[in-house]
Order: sequence, then structure tokens, then C-alpha cells
Amino acid sequence: MQVLTHDDAVSILEYFDDLDDPRSTINRQHLLGDLIVISVCGVLAGADGPKAIGVWAQAHQDWLQKYLELPNGIPSHDTIGRLLAALKPAAFQSCFERWIDSLRQSSDDKGNEEIIAIDGKALRRSHNHKKSLGPLFLVSAWSVQRGISLGQLATAEKSHEITAIPELLDNIELNKATVTIDAAGCQKNIAAKIIEKGGDYLLALKGNQGNLYQAAMDWVLEQMENDFATTTVRRFAETIKGHGREDTVEYFHMLAPASLPGKSLWKNLRTIGVAIRTSQKGGKETCDVRFFISSLHLGVRRFAKASRGHWGIENSLHWCLDVTFREDESRVRDRLAADNLAWLKRFSISLLKQQDDKESIAMRRRMAGWNVDCLMQVIGVKAI
Repeated sequence: MQVLTHDDAVSILEYFDDLDDPRSTINRQHLLGDLIVISVCGVLAGADGPKAIGVWAQAHQDWLQKYLELPNGIPSHDTIGRLLAALKPAAFQSCFERWIDSLRQSSDDKGNEEIIAIDGKALRRSHNHKKSLGPLFLVSAWSVQRGISLGQLATAEKSHEITAIPELLDNIELNKATVTIDAAGCQKNIAAKIIEKGGDYLLALKGNQGNLYQAAMDWVLEQMENDFATTTVRRFAETIKGHGREDTVEYFHMLAPASLPGKSLWKNLRTIGVAIRTSQKGGKETCDVRFFISSLHLGVRRFAKASRGHWGIENSLHWCLDVTFREDESRVRDRLAADNLAWLKRFSISLLKQQDDKESIAMRRRMAGWNVDCLMQVIGVKAI
């Protein structure tokens, strides 16, 4: 067999050696590795579901036969759909971990501390009214600097995000990383788990934290009114331009006061941060103020980088999934299939972001669909 060869001479198929085949052995006509490689390449090339992956594979049969065994030719889209609906998402994702690790190592910059943003996203059209199921909700972990999806976990509802985050944290490396989470994940047990795994946390505060949020906000406003005369503060401001908008962001980073309600219950809670974003677009001005608690030591630029990084999961991952991969338009009803397809899309973004050119993610994906040489470059394959 001629295998897909990675630049470091490791076959892509070897990443999936430990994956159990969930299919019945009766009348099994296609190799598991062939089906997975076809699915990865199809999604990278523009396919958004089993039918499109199957059509793409049929159109590229001659090319695929150079690299894969395909003992019974190109599999049908029904075969691909059945596999995606049978694979256990956790096992499927774990097989990509070594591939992701190779990306992290090849792009490793030891001078940069890793920022991991965790956030949830609903697949809006994945609801199934016949089974009384709402949209599938996915909690994702995103490496901000490296542009790599580190993992995801599906939940039935957004309200289950609190229980999903600790499980997701168990599956990723946090040592020396700063983990940012929005207000839904601002929980004592989540903060403790991040510290126990060797990381730092930056958690957004909102009304769901009741007394803590109000006390932190009141204390910060009091310090601002007396121009921080009684506390140590670090300040930093920056201007960010993009998408026809200009944002001015002011950051304030302060030591958390001992009087903060329940401070001792939050493991290693050291600082409070505030980010004030003023946006100008189309002649209109809007303002957004966000409060954070953190285990970070006093250092406003580090706080600013982590705070900005959390906004990055919206811009770099969720926006790309909605606009480039049209994820919200997916009508895949099967929960396992929807989960596995969502992971393939996140992994595809990770691969596309590693390309060293000036093109957008959308253009890189189009190029991978237009030209198999570009596709091979994206997945790290040497041409035969």
C-alpha cells in the first residue's frame, strides 16, 4: 500500500491505529483508515456532510487510489454517514491528539505562553423536533496563538456547559497555560481544576456570580473614582482595527482585595481585571465593559493578551465555522454524526491555519478544493 506520508515520515493513517472500528464485520467492504482519510480530505476541500464527502471522493477517485487501498473502490456517502454516526466522538477525537501534538510541536514558540480559550457554540439547525431534541451544543477548547482546536465536548443544552467544561479540561494539557472562560464557566471547581493541572485562569464575571460580581464591580468603580489612590493598578490601552470597525480597549489590572466576598473559596484568586472596549462602526459608538477574576500575578499586558485571546475564539473559530464552514446551516440530525462532523471542521481549521501564506481561511479551503496539490500541502502529504 502507498501510504499518505507526513513530512516527518509518519503516516497519517498511523494516527488512527488505536481507533476501534464500530462497524459490523459482516459485509464490511471498506477499510476504516480509508474512510477517515476521505472524510478529512472531503471536509477540507469544502464538503459539509456525508453526501458531499461521498460526491467529492467519487470525483477524485483516481487521485485517492494512488494513496489508499480502496479494496472495493470509493465508498458511498451512505457508508460514510453510517461510520460517522457510529464512531464514539471521544475516541475519534483522541486519535487526532497525536496529529494535533505534532502541529503544536512544529509551531512551538517557547517565548510565548499558551492561551487556551474555552467557549460554547450551538449548531442551530441540528435540532430534531420529532425526538424533542434542541440544537446540539458544543464546548470547544482553542489554542489562541497556534490556531489549533484542542478538543470539544457535546452537550444537549447550553445549561450543561458547566458540567462539560471540567471534563473537557481533563482531556487537554494545561501546564503553564492561561485558560480563559466566559461567565458561564466562572465556577470555583473549574478554577481549582485549572490550578491543579498547572495552569492559570482568567474567568469573566457577570450577574450569575451575584455577590461576587456586584462586590468586584463596586470596588473597581470606587478605585476609579479616587483615581486608584489606595490600590496598585496597572493600565494599558490599545486600538484594534478590522471588519470595518475600530475598537479602543482600556485594560486595568489590580490585586484582588482581601474583602472580596468568598475570595478564599477561589483557589489562587490574586487579581481583578477590567476591559473597557469602545467601538466605532458606521458612525455609531458602543461601549462594553467586562470584569474578570484571575489567578494571574499583577501584569496588565499579560492580562490584556489573555482577555483579547478569549475574544479570539469568537473571531478565529466560531466566526470561521459560521461563515466559511456554514456550520449553523448543517441539517445533520444524528447526534454522533453531527458531533464528529463538527470536530472534522474544527480540525480542518487547525490544519488550514498552519499554512504559511497571506490567504484567508476561506481562500485556503477553496484552494484545497480546487487543487489536490494544495490539499496535499495542507495535510502534509508528499506527492508520489
